[in-house]
Amino acid sequence: MAKVVIYTDGASRGNPGPGGYGTILIAGVHRRELSQGYTLTTNNRMELLSVIVGLEALKTEGCEVTVYSDSKYVVDAVEKRWVFAWAASPNFKGKKNPDLWLRLLRVYRKHRVRFAWVKGHDGNPNNERCDQLATTAAMGAKLLADVGYRPEEATIL
Repeated sequence: MAKVVIYTDGASRGNPGPGGYGTILIAGVHRRELSQGYTLTTNNRMELLSVIVGLEALKTEGCEVTVYSDSKYVVDAVEKRWVFAWAASPNFKGKKNPDLWLRLLRVYRKHRVRFAWVKGHDGNPNNERCDQLATTAAMGAKLLADVGYRPEEATIL
């Protein structure tokens, strides 16, 4: 079974505003960096998307994966099993970011995934690099539309 470590981060310049994600995949001596920016999105969407893209980039199913994220929103939702209760609820579509949560659950179930929270901006080299990738992507010239973004999901905090 392949063992993979994924570091993730999301950023937005304004919430909502232009945003981006940064993801680093590490498997043995192999390392891959992924990032993309979006014209209008939220920080939480980019935090989620960074994890999704990392898991979707795995070429084989059944990997043992540890995801490091500085997002309590993402880590707690999975590790405390909230997202599984949300997905089973008839009110799930009323939750924020249901498109991304469903996408995460689809790819999550293909692997053995564990989430670990890492404090952001605290000197962890891989977390800092993900932050740099996400921020640079958010300021980039080739921004995509976040087609799942719904303005009513935006918060001012």
